[in-house]
Amino acid sequence: MRRFLVGAAGAAGIGLLTVACGSSSSAPPSPSAAVTPSVSSSPSAAGGQAAGAATVSLRAISGIPGKALVDSQGRTLYLFEADHAGKSTCSGACAAAWPPYTVTGTPQPGSGVNPALLSTIRGPDGSTQVVYDGHPLYYFSGDSHPGDHSGQGSNAFGAGWYVVAASGNKIDTS
Repeated sequence: MRRFLVGAAGAAGIGLLTVACGSSSSAPPSPSAAVTPSVSSSPSAAGGQAAGAATVSLRAISGIPGKALVDSQGRTLYLFEADHAGKSTCSGACAAAWPPYTVTGTPQPGSGVNPALLSTIRGPDGSTQVVYDGHPLYYFSGDSHPGDHSGQGSNAFGAGWYVVAASGNKIDTS
């Protein structure tokens, strides 16, 4: 059953990525394309609640130059170019595809992460969302394993999505 769920989540994620990458409008994907990951290693669409210690670390990710920000489980974190002034603009269908990285406490910086750039905001749903260098952080529902970066360079919900460098800048691999 677990293999089926992992396969189904992966196939659905590929379908969502196809929709997201092929769309430059801010219209949400069709309901059949919206994915709620059911794999325990993925954040839920209700929010990417950090389990245990909420740590933002750096990790080398295959296909991404340098090191990128990840959560304490090694899951890739993204920024959304439509967000400005430390405010999240991703909610509803957007947050289902790109769950915010939320915490219940204070996120801790891992090795190489600048603690002065790490903070939190109140997200659109009232949760506490992790922010790095003014960028609210998100997961991608199409990523199912640590180090996955299927959302890298996507253009969905009106703007680009990128993995984040230690500097707080997007890592653009195009």
